[in-house]
Amino acid sequence: MTRIGVIGIVLKRDRNSALAIQNLLSAYGDIIVGRMGVPDKESGISAISVIVKGTNEQISALTGKLGKLNDVYVKSAVTALEIE
Repeated sequence: MTRIGVIGIVLKRDRNSALAIQNLLSAYGDIIVGRMGVPDKESGISAISVIVKGTNEQISALTGKLGKLNDVYVKSAVTALEIE
């Protein structure tokens, strides 16, 4: 079943990881409803929120791949609401 979820991503300033995140988000673009990124220049980090609509497997796959990147911290939350 399709569900709505949120993926929170925090990235330490690293250009290579930022490009890898962009590539993954593009690859999973079919399940992404929207996203917003906010840089914190003082801390040298960026926070990105991604709203997704997909199966648990799709959302978990994206979250898992993001979590394997260097200097990337990720957490996801999936609602119990099932969409047909």
